[in-house]
Amino acid sequence: MFRKQRQAESYAAANSLPKEVLDLLDSIDVEFLILDSQDRVIANSPQINTTGLVKDGRIIFQPLNNLVKKARRNNDNQVDELTLPRNQISRSTILRTVNVIPIGNSGQVSVLIQDESESQRLDATRRDFVSNISHELKTPIGGLSILGEAILEAIDDPEALKNFAARIGTETKRLSKLVQEIINLSRVQDTDPLEGDLHVDLNDVINEAIDSTKINADNRKIQIFFQTGPELFVIGDKNQLVTAVKNILDNAVNYSSANTTVSVELRKNDDIAEISIKDQGIGIPEADLDRIFERFYRVDPARSRETGGTGLGLSIVKHIITNHGGEISVWSKPSAGSTFTLQLPLVNVTEKEASQ
Repeated sequence: MFRKQRQAESYAAANSLPKEVLDLLDSIDVEFLILDSQDRVIANSPQINTTGLVKDGRIIFQPLNNLVKKARRNNDNQVDELTLPRNQISRSTILRTVNVIPIGNSGQVSVLIQDESESQRLDATRRDFVSNISHELKTPIGGLSILGEAILEAIDDPEALKNFAARIGTETKRLSKLVQEIINLSRVQDTDPLEGDLHVDLNDVINEAIDSTKINADNRKIQIFFQTGPELFVIGDKNQLVTAVKNILDNAVNYSSANTTVSVELRKNDDIAEISIKDQGIGIPEADLDRIFERFYRVDPARSRETGGTGLGLSIVKHIITNHGGEISVWSKPSAGSTFTLQLPLVNVTEKEASQ
């Protein structure tokens, strides 16, 4: 809804564009920019606002400006592969195909940006995912098989049967959680949360995540502290963002001692929203910091088995935040605790939009 509204506003400002061009913008499945003869952006797809390519209504990425100038000078289409910023937060880049097309003799040009490598990346991710799943499922399934054989041998021993049945229950819960996490990660990898163009209140996201973690925190005698922050909105999927914050909170609770505190802070840093989650837990060794966001990676396998960890929680967080055009970072020191910081690009929301 908001995407259509913003597009309509952009088109109103770009009323000099031919109707055929406007129809094209409604139908194409690529990111786009429309420039006037003075190189001012008069229309664009919503996701362009998260790329860091445009500032104050002008393209600030020089290689793209050069391609626009060449297309205008030759009055002909120009196609090239450019290494563009992934977003205005991340320092990483991505290779995209850029097609610059002059619009008649008006001096206006359209810039179409497409990531043709995305399907190849998804195929590679799925192959790795299937391989990892096969390995991870062997352990709980093998454990259930052994317990089943043990029950058959202990058919006349009630105490042994009771013990084996309890262990089967534990393994079944672990297997069920693993399968659910695999489903969650698969959904995150295959969806684009920015397509819906929904405005999400980050205070609501944090409060829902805390509510979902409260029972576990109370059982472990850990207090979660959060003081409502400034009213900040981002574009994305609220459920996914709640999951991301909840996963970090779950880790903070599970890897902390009783009678400690987990603190959450929401703040604004220029055009970026930052959510910091700080615990007083066991911390993460420096050698493991670069790997904690890998699928199925566990710093302490024994502790993960104790808490029911699957090794997928932080991987899911990484995918969610990246898909929302943001970044995640972590500071940690053994015995001193950890601080995870989520950065997300802000969006300006009017009172009317916020209420819808």
